[in-house]
Amino acid sequence: MIFNKSTAKKTAELLLQINAIKLSPREPFTWASGWKSPIYCDNRVVLSFPPIRNYVREKMAKHIERHYGKPDVIAGVATGAIGIGALVAEYLGLPFIYVRPEPKGHGRKNQIEGFIEKGQSVVVVEDLISTGKSSLNAVRALREAQVNVKGMVAIFSYGFALANDNFQKEHLTLHTLSNYENLLEQALETRYINKKELATLSRWNANPSEWNTN
Repeated sequence: MIFNKSTAKKTAELLLQINAIKLSPREPFTWASGWKSPIYCDNRVVLSFPPIRNYVREKMAKHIERHYGKPDVIAGVATGAIGIGALVAEYLGLPFIYVRPEPKGHGRKNQIEGFIEKGQSVVVVEDLISTGKSSLNAVRALREAQVNVKGMVAIFSYGFALANDNFQKEHLTLHTLSNYENLLEQALETRYINKKELATLSRWNANPSEWNTN
């Protein structure tokens, strides 16, 4: 679920402007999973542009306050959301932690880095949602630590049906600044893509794992 239409449109515009999101239907990218993709998203680029990172920080923080009140702690998902998560926590005047994909293999073998106590409430911050697997892995680690996960906010989501199913199974609410649908609308409106490329991008989103064979 997006925060609201105007925020989704503005966020998409900014991400395209700084090349945090690149659309290349003619020369697709290859993801780590092996999927061929006409889109590549690296929202860590946001951190390099102060006005844009401040916009993202403020929108996320105000949304958290509006929908969840003030949680006890903000958690970022490593590594992509550590930066923006810390900025959101700072804006709200809250403690910050981050969650690794898995426990460290040395030292105290932490998966959750930072201080949090059982029973405290937390909102999780993410930079990007694809299938939701890594994001929900972080949520499960927090729940195993007996922390109350109130929800998740993210900068952008590809809007895959698989991700929606995964979040429903975990009974977790997800809100994003923008998503794939609004990105394509903005890209077409600004002539970043044409209607033929729009059709290609839409087909990919409907079946990304098989798109390279279409």
